[in-house]
Amino acid sequence: MLVFADPQTKTATDVDYYRRDIVEPLLAGRAGSRVADLGLSLGDITHDDLSLYPQLNAVTASLEVPWLHAPGNHDLDFDATRDEDSLLSFRHVYGPDTFAWEEAQANFVVFDDVVYQPGGKTDYIGGLRPDQFAFLESYLASASKQRLLVLAMHIPLFDAAPGRETFRSADRERLFALLKDFPNLLVLSGHSHTQRHVFHDATDGWQGAKPLHEYNVGAACGAFWSGVKDAQGIPDTTMSDGTPNGYARLSVRADAGYGLRWFPARQSGGDKAANPYLRLYLPKVLRRGSYPIRGVFANVYMGRADSRVEYRIDEGEWKPMRRVEQPDPALLAENARDDEADRLRGYDRAAIATPSAHLWNAPLPTDAAAGEHQVDVRVFDPWQGEQRLSASYRLLDTAQD
Repeated sequence: MLVFADPQTKTATDVDYYRRDIVEPLLAGRAGSRVADLGLSLGDITHDDLSLYPQLNAVTASLEVPWLHAPGNHDLDFDATRDEDSLLSFRHVYGPDTFAWEEAQANFVVFDDVVYQPGGKTDYIGGLRPDQFAFLESYLASASKQRLLVLAMHIPLFDAAPGRETFRSADRERLFALLKDFPNLLVLSGHSHTQRHVFHDATDGWQGAKPLHEYNVGAACGAFWSGVKDAQGIPDTTMSDGTPNGYARLSVRADAGYGLRWFPARQSGGDKAANPYLRLYLPKVLRRGSYPIRGVFANVYMGRADSRVEYRIDEGEWKPMRRVEQPDPALLAENARDDEADRLRGYDRAAIATPSAHLWNAPLPTDAAAGEHQVDVRVFDPWQGEQRLSASYRLLDTAQD
């Protein structure tokens, strides 16, 4: 199953980026087989300009895959005076905003979780309407507990920051109560334009037998189609947590197990091709004997809080890296280049780097011999197995060497 979050096109130009950056590489790589059995978009299909739906749909339809759509906060009719009428245009094009879809291996519930609040401090908040709860109660009463149940929505169930309610806590509590007896669950959400895995537990009000896995999927548009363009004229559009734009694949097994994988856009070209699972950042040169404060960073795009990430120097002993919640240094460097430029480097600047949920760090030793030293990093992914990437740095005896 293909999972797209936030294509979020503002203009016909962005629709063309979506076509060339996301869809056409999928078509080129199918080698005569189907691209996928099913597709899903997790809201913000477009960015307020709903007249772009026909163009977007034509591009997505070229994949020849049955496709499900959840609405996002940028798919609203902003002239609506109440939440119930805020998706009239979306429903006219895509059908119901809340529905169930059943496949042989899994059940899907796709729903609108954007509560429009015209005239308020904020235009919307995450939550569910009473009629949606009634639908869920009715559907779940006879739904199989042996199958995987996937809930697809736009706004994440977790709050964006401590003390800031971005999904109504009362609605989350009620939803969790409906789901607690289902052992095989997965939540897919978008909206954040970053990527992370959240495992809801009792601290969030979840009362199920095991933590509830929510995969907050990175955006197809990345950082809103921003940044420096490549040789093909497509913006870099790396997200604020350092994740390259792209899409996810969900694979479902007959035993209700599942696998997830992130695919950077056009991964066959440029720096994104080094390894589609992670990126390394480290200094090129250090003075031999200097204080070992400079280190290697590994941005593991599908990393989780419990991910095992290790490194070694010159094929020595593997050692654990430390997870840090700070901005991706590669994106910070891009921000600095934007600041130093005397003209715009792209239509919009790169995203401002924000703390990443999947960044690891380790110090680089400076007490080795002068010359080149290899750094290997390996990650143990629960679905894709071991992933590795290598880089190097040089030690110089003096700054003049």
